[in-house]
Amino acid sequence: MIRRGTEGRTPLRHGLRFEKRTDLATVIARLPDFCVKGDSVEYRGKEVALLYKKNKLYSKLLQPMGADYRRFISKRLLSDDVVLVLVDKTLFIIETEFQTVAGSVDEKLQTCGFKLRQYKKLFEPIGLKVKYAYVLNDWFKKPEYKDVLDYIKSVDCDYFFYELPLSYLGFPVPDN
Repeated sequence: MIRRGTEGRTPLRHGLRFEKRTDLATVIARLPDFCVKGDSVEYRGKEVALLYKKNKLYSKLLQPMGADYRRFISKRLLSDDVVLVLVDKTLFIIETEFQTVAGSVDEKLQTCGFKLRQYKKLFEPIGLKVKYAYVLNDWFKKPEYKDVLDYIKSVDCDYFFYELPLSYLGFPVPDN
């Protein structure tokens, strides 16, 4: 795992390794002892998490509870991936940003504080904790991103390079 510019490889079984066009369900399904069935993540046959992409967060999580997002926030937020870890009722908002040239992603990284605040307004009233994290590529290790990366941490968001540790999500770690 590489985090906050510090190198330190972990075995693949301890983290979710991302590539440019990889979604969370695909990455989890590659791990030993994990299985993804629809929106459900199972570890050794036991359901441990639920996955939501884009609008499914609203149609599959909020609507069945009778919750209308407009009571809490004015506009829907559509994230790349969302995982609800069942054991501790934590909703992880995961944004994957792989850049090869400067552009709009530069500014997008600066919105995590606002988005985290909005997600908390939406989900804390129904008893869910919320965490927000980016999975980034090496482009963002450049010195000109230091202030942005520092900002991300300062507003209680997180970032990782290429790999999202299973321990961050509170997932079980396979033995072998």
